[in-house]
Amino acid sequence: MNKRPCRWGILSSAQIARKNWKAIELSGNGVVHGVSSRSVDRAEQFINDCQAEVAFDQRPKAYAGHQALLDDDQIDAVYIPMPTGSRKQWVIAAAAAKKHVLIEKPIAVNAADAQEMLDACNQNGVQFMDGVMFDHGKRIAAVCDQVTAGKIGRLRRIQTHFSFTGDSEFQSANIRTDTTLEPHGCLGDLGWYCIRFILWANGFADPIQVSGRTITPLSRDDSDDSVPGEFAGELVFANGVTAGFFCSFLTANQQLATLSGDQGYLTLDDFVLPLYDSETSWQIHRHELAIDNCCWNFRRRSDWFHCDEYHSGQPNAQEVQMVRTFAKYVNSGQIDSSLADRAVQTQRILDACRRSDAMGGQLIPFDTGA
Repeated sequence: MNKRPCRWGILSSAQIARKNWKAIELSGNGVVHGVSSRSVDRAEQFINDCQAEVAFDQRPKAYAGHQALLDDDQIDAVYIPMPTGSRKQWVIAAAAAKKHVLIEKPIAVNAADAQEMLDACNQNGVQFMDGVMFDHGKRIAAVCDQVTAGKIGRLRRIQTHFSFTGDSEFQSANIRTDTTLEPHGCLGDLGWYCIRFILWANGFADPIQVSGRTITPLSRDDSDDSVPGEFAGELVFANGVTAGFFCSFLTANQQLATLSGDQGYLTLDDFVLPLYDSETSWQIHRHELAIDNCCWNFRRRSDWFHCDEYHSGQPNAQEVQMVRTFAKYVNSGQIDSSLADRAVQTQRILDACRRSDAMGGQLIPFDTGA
């Protein structure tokens, strides 16, 4: 076991990286060693801004260009928050440089690229993982334990919804509506979490059928085409479970998940990002129902469950646990292939949803080898 902290490099000065900068400092087993950008000035400015908020004892180094950072043998792992359309070459380059790779989601433009990235990491013996924070929190495992233990009976239906309303500037100018940089729009940005939660709840089984439909397209002013601005998907599994999800850049913020069984249902109001000033919690509902012809009489019974996990910026927040878990594998020299496999599985399902969308939203077979 390597006792020194994991030495992180951040490829890009993207603002999304600020959250994980703080998470690395709170992790207790990692430090940011350096940041790369197109120019050393941009990297320096990013470091200045982050150090002003959360300072490392040894100031991270600024690199002009990502390859310069990858060539530094003082860096063990890299976090890659750059746009989806430009990630592939840098994941492969990082793997070739023997750097472990934590990448933002969606991981690739398509599943073939995702597999190529994973193959490069496997060939070079480095960990590959996507940045789904709730994967590493305590709540997701606890919720799935409740389902497995039969607390809601036999699981029948999974429903997830993740949305926020982007203003007119967001819809016309944000990177998330750029077909080259973020070709999957809200499906990649928000739907990725919806799909991942569904996989968790159903034991990471592959669906047998998939459908997807863009409800509202959006396009950045300088884009030649559109991306999904609102998207709905449906997954069918061999065990009889079905799942639906909705994601949107045009609907008020909501991050609701419902797991429905034949004896009750479980709800989470904040399955992606825990709400501020509250414990991470979920609720199990059971209705005692008597049906007399067309008259329904029921009594509601609900149980609250809590987990000692908190919102962003706390030592046990899910993003801190994510980088802590990743660094643990880096420092131990052991690779957890399941973390990489679930990322590629999510990408394959996303791809299937896009194929269905192109076919008018019809239900299509899910090709496990696609």
